[in-house]
Amino acid sequence: MRKVFQEELKKVHDDLVEIATLVSEALNRAVEAFSSADVELAQEVIAADARIDFLQTAIDEKAIEILALQGPVASDLRTIVGSLRMSASLERMGDLARHIAQLTRLRYPEKAAPGSLEKTFARMAELDKTIADELVGLLDDHDLERTTRIQAANAEIDELHAGVFRAIANPSWTSSPAAAVDAALVSRYFERFADHGVSVSRKVSYLVTGEWDGDNTSS
Repeated sequence: MRKVFQEELKKVHDDLVEIATLVSEALNRAVEAFSSADVELAQEVIAADARIDFLQTAIDEKAIEILALQGPVASDLRTIVGSLRMSASLERMGDLARHIAQLTRLRYPEKAAPGSLEKTFARMAELDKTIADELVGLLDDHDLERTTRIQAANAEIDELHAGVFRAIANPSWTSSPAAAVDAALVSRYFERFADHGVSVSRKVSYLVTGEWDGDNTSS
């Protein structure tokens, strides 16, 4: 029975790594579509989100089954409960990548953000890619040095996010009201993607160390 239990735990772990990998791919493709106004690629990102949703449901069902049938305790219980919460955050990250793609599709053939913020969004996208890639590695190898890099990237994204709102509110803003709304939305998507990445990284840290670091990130 113990061997079966460990195999079930490994399956949950492997599925978490898979969903994180899919999220990373979704973000990369959504960013590419966003930056180039590629509506076909955007549509592919939107369609592919169903796979992330399916995996999240499968992870949750397996975790609940383990809780019901195996009665895990101590670190194993933390792993199962943590997996339930992490899968929800990862699924939300996939949704945010989809939202970026949907905004791209909505504004096609125009780009979804004004040129004055192009460099800002490019940097936010680069940082989110770093977070997504580090999460895949963190879920796989539990190297907690990755959490430091994830948190550093998130801190920079927060600064950039605040800068977007300052730019929109500045009297020198010359783009349309619709462009301001689009800029605020996409900035929020990038910022929330990073927040959920931090939330997942903190949960992995808790699983490894047994110590909670006061994660206040909503999920």
